[in-house]
Amino acid sequence: MSSSHPFLHLFAKPVAPSRLLRRSFHPSKSLNVRPKPKYKSIKASELGLVNSTASRHFPPYSEADREALAEMYSPAQMAAIQAGEEAIDPEDLAIQGALREDTMGLGYMDDLSQIHPVVDKPVRAPDSNHDPKLRLKDGEELADDIVNWVQKLPEDASGEEWTEFEDNLRLTVGKEEAEFNPPSSLAPELPQMYKPQDSAKENTAISPAMRKVMLQTGFTSSDIARFRVKLLVTRRVVNQTKLGKIQSQYFLSVAGNGKGMLGLGEAKSSEMQGAKEMSYMNAIKNMKPIPRYEERTIFGDVRGKVGATELELMTRPPGIADLAARVTRARNPMNTVKATMQALLSQQLPEDLARARGKKLVDVRRVYYSGNT
Repeated sequence: MSSSHPFLHLFAKPVAPSRLLRRSFHPSKSLNVRPKPKYKSIKASELGLVNSTASRHFPPYSEADREALAEMYSPAQMAAIQAGEEAIDPEDLAIQGALREDTMGLGYMDDLSQIHPVVDKPVRAPDSNHDPKLRLKDGEELADDIVNWVQKLPEDASGEEWTEFEDNLRLTVGKEEAEFNPPSSLAPELPQMYKPQDSAKENTAISPAMRKVMLQTGFTSSDIARFRVKLLVTRRVVNQTKLGKIQSQYFLSVAGNGKGMLGLGEAKSSEMQGAKEMSYMNAIKNMKPIPRYEERTIFGDVRGKVGATELELMTRPPGIADLAARVTRARNPMNTVKATMQALLSQQLPEDLARARGKKLVDVRRVYYSGNT
């Protein structure tokens, strides 16, 4: 053994120990492996889509307003009102307090502070309003009420006094609550969505096909008139039968309301006008809600395949045109339209993706949807 061999070991470069491979039990990837967003998130304020309307819709209290409130509330309540006004930013009310226009929004104005007899739990009269001795007034009692009212009329009476007397006239003898608010186990009446005279005007010139669609979907004629309907594909079809060649026309139409509802309709008939109208009605009848996120056309790359037609829809930064498409293989117009509809309906909501991966919506939006918050 050479005597210089130990000295070589003394001056040799130390070798780093081999790093042990470890298995990561965290469901998310490491920071250096996570994909970076392809497009930078663009805020609506940068595009000029948000207008500062807080000063117009939510002005601060003036001195006259404070004096009027001071007459109705105590100093402690006024201090609470002032603290609440300072805690809430008017810009948040102007931006986040906008009315919803999507398919899931309420069809009426409501601050959700009152109970509606149909939508919410029915409010019924108490059983104490029942009067077993309640009876109708006879003719003499009603005549006495009218005579007493005429004697108390002022000299400059108008029609308002008669209207008030007619509204408050008692037709029974007994408890007043038993007549105006009697207890009942019947369901309350359904609210009228439109006036009866308006419905009579709408039904004057309605085709049988539109009337059938109205019964199937619940839309009114005014709702159908506001839908956007467009004819996309027209074809001439010839069927060979034992009686000869029978010609017909094929139409493919699309209908939407511009707020997330979209539908396709097909129809074929020997009469061109009848087939076109039937395709419009079928498109309205087949309307379905398209999932939307932050008012984008699509919020992720989706694909659709019908027959030999393959289509891919790709997202672009939010703005005027936030969509790009690529059609591969066959470019049949009919299959292209159907593949587009299939791709739009196959989108996965960010909430479902976050729930499936066990993450929060904020993390999913930042990684997969080019967001900052």
